[in-house]
Amino acid sequence: MTAPTTVDASIRTSWVPMIGLFLAQILMSYNVSALPVSLGGMVETFGVPPTDVSTAIVTYGLVVAALVMLGAKIGQRVGWVPMFRIVVALFAVSALLMIFAPTVEYVIAAQAMAGAAAAIIVPSLVALIAENYRGRQQETAIGSLGSARALAGVSAFLIGGTLATLVGWRQVFVVVLILAVAVFVLSFWLRGLPGNPAIKIDLVAAALIGFGIVALTLGVNNLNNWGIVLARPGAPFDILGLSPAPLLILIGLVLAQLFFLWTRRRTKTGKVPLVSLSVFGSSRERAAVYAMFIVVGLEAALNFSIPLYIQIVQGRTPFDTSLAMLPFNLTVFVTATVVVRFYRRFPPRVIGMFGFGLTTIALLWLAFVVTNNWETLPTILGLFVFGVGQGALVTLVFNVLVTASPKELAGDVGSVRGTTQNLASAVGTAVSGALLIGILSLNVVSALAEHPQLTPELVSQVDLDSINFVSNDRLDDVLTEQTDATPEQVDAAVALNEQARLSALKLGLLILAGVSALAIVPASRLPRFRPGEVPESVATGEATKSDPAV
Repeated sequence: MTAPTTVDASIRTSWVPMIGLFLAQILMSYNVSALPVSLGGMVETFGVPPTDVSTAIVTYGLVVAALVMLGAKIGQRVGWVPMFRIVVALFAVSALLMIFAPTVEYVIAAQAMAGAAAAIIVPSLVALIAENYRGRQQETAIGSLGSARALAGVSAFLIGGTLATLVGWRQVFVVVLILAVAVFVLSFWLRGLPGNPAIKIDLVAAALIGFGIVALTLGVNNLNNWGIVLARPGAPFDILGLSPAPLLILIGLVLAQLFFLWTRRRTKTGKVPLVSLSVFGSSRERAAVYAMFIVVGLEAALNFSIPLYIQIVQGRTPFDTSLAMLPFNLTVFVTATVVVRFYRRFPPRVIGMFGFGLTTIALLWLAFVVTNNWETLPTILGLFVFGVGQGALVTLVFNVLVTASPKELAGDVGSVRGTTQNLASAVGTAVSGALLIGILSLNVVSALAEHPQLTPELVSQVDLDSINFVSNDRLDDVLTEQTDATPEQVDAAVALNEQARLSALKLGLLILAGVSALAIVPASRLPRFRPGEVPESVATGEATKSDPAV
């Protein structure tokens, strides 16, 4: 009988397949980053508030997070390479829909289609790297996904900002189409094992986690429109006068718990689960998931808030947005690329706690120094420090998950990564929008009650239930055309709204800083040994389920 052959980790293979995978990561990340850049153009083209455009961002993340675990199993059953080609082609179709979208509803549908494609691309990246590379090449390839994500952010704001300013926001998504075509062509250099039709897909688990994520995200995204506690006029229904938004959040959390209970039961009976819970097998792996969720959520909140203020509030161009975001995105890219060099000098726990320390300090600093001018040196410094922390953390926590799991679980690790990152992105965008608009509403209502020039009669002509972020010029036009306000009252209302918006941003940044500070707790549970070292519990033969070797 012939002994089984093994692949020599020292044998180097061509990097051409990795170029395709690298561009696939850029494809997904560029698409998401391009949406905030195009915010102002879409608002003007479709005549909708910015929160409607943010729904497209949330929809993409929601669909990926809801379907990525199912997508991982489909890839294993059909085969990663053929499925990869199919969904990259689907992504190209979504780009075409974005380019020719006549209404914002088509934009949302296009992002739902892109999200469904990404639900298979995300786990396929990890699985195809595992099948095409070994040893140090595999480590380099995995690390490059983090830098690709950061590079896409830089590219989207620079290239997308320039195109959106000089040509139009639709041309921003022509780049997405070109990337999709390039990835499809390069996919013919990929090697992959054939699919395994014997793999059974746990449809019950897929339904539980899918509907759970949809309910959770819809609830968070509609807290403002439907009401935080009491139902508002915009709510589709009410429950004894209460808003359905918190109910959806509760349903989502319950369904997620049922998913874990069902998966444990299925595993105990010897059946193949939708995702192996051994990916969460130790406190360190769970800490990596929590840390990933928080840092991606913080990034999404910042990526939505800054373009919102620059394009909608200040009425400036997408290119101005790209310049304002350049210190952050460029720093994330550089840090995500070089942080790998520190892995053999410092344990993940140290890097993780240091990273969240930096993001906390940066958000606190921004909350105190931010003004309506984003090009001031103190603001740029705050974005730079946040970028260092965020870039280090995203790459770090992903590497902790990958190195802690065997190769055969690469697809499961990819699906967990995709679920976590995209759910965090959707929730981060939704929460930041709800938080900023909620604070703005409270600020405006409170200031109106105390303002001597803005009388109750004038206030009654303004719909306070639909307070949103608008530019000074737009607010001036609305007050002049739709109310009987005097010029002095219009000036007073504009000044009041300007101060209320800035206060909302400052308080929002303070709350994000608090979340970042709390994240130091899960970061303290990351591994405290460097790659290649053996944990003390393993060396002494005391390894337990909660303390596995890497």
